[in-house]
Amino acid sequence: MEHSHGTTAGTTAGTTAGTTAGTTARAAARLRSAMADGGAYGIWSSIPDMSVAELVAGLPYDYIIVDLQHGVATFTELPVLAQAMRAAGNAPLVRVPWKDPAQIMRALDSGASGVVVPMISSADEAKAAVSACRFPPVGVRSWGPMWGNVRSDGALPPAEQDAGVLCIVMIETAEAIEELDVILATVGLDGIYIGPNDLALACGFGRGTYRDDPEVAALIQKIVDGCRAAGVPVGLHCSDPEMGRDWIARGVSMVTIAQDTALLAEGALEALRQARGSGSGSGSGIGGAATPGSPRPY
Repeated sequence: MEHSHGTTAGTTAGTTAGTTAGTTARAAARLRSAMADGGAYGIWSSIPDMSVAELVAGLPYDYIIVDLQHGVATFTELPVLAQAMRAAGNAPLVRVPWKDPAQIMRALDSGASGVVVPMISSADEAKAAVSACRFPPVGVRSWGPMWGNVRSDGALPPAEQDAGVLCIVMIETAEAIEELDVILATVGLDGIYIGPNDLALACGFGRGTYRDDPEVAALIQKIVDGCRAAGVPVGLHCSDPEMGRDWIARGVSMVTIAQDTALLAEGALEALRQARGSGSGSGSGIGGAATPGSPRPY
């Protein structure tokens, strides 16, 4: 699909881009480097608010994932959120709502440094996700630079964008476990991201976690070992920092250890506890918030 945006940026783009030029590529490169250098630590973003987006993007995490599948944010807010994060010198990964090529392309056009694609269960689905991230002749991504007339790096050459983008697919179904080796062989795949909640549900363990069910722990470890053997970086969605530390030690390359909504609830609750005294307000928390620093049940 063609847009009126040209392949080079004009005067307006040159004056508005400033020091943020190349932010998307730098964000992807930073994550690649962290994964190769002992592990990357990330934050999950669900709140569709510009100030929250800029705040979390300015923190020294190795990556941010904006959740469009189960978070409050939608594609309507994504361009603004991506721009706010860009102002802080970062660009997010985006978990798209579904394994739909059009959604993958829209996320990248909006300013994502890469995508996290849910519910991938076969090599064909993994190949389709990778293809949606790259322009012809490598893939099928449509040319239509959303920011082409706005910033100096808004319409980079296709090959340059292809090299910078990250395509990470989620392993969280029983079928994906059976097809893991062929999924990992997908050309152009940049990483795997394990969704432990859907994985446990899909494999018959209900809401069991690696902490309380050794079979769930073994299942996650099987995926981690398979990824390491294939030389493919592997990420894991973690409920808390302790879980992140544990799985980095077990061979995971990237761990998401915090979520903006949880941090807001826990920080507000902790301030109230301190004001009232440590003996007050104990228990499960206000409004269902967990005790600050405590492991969550997944």
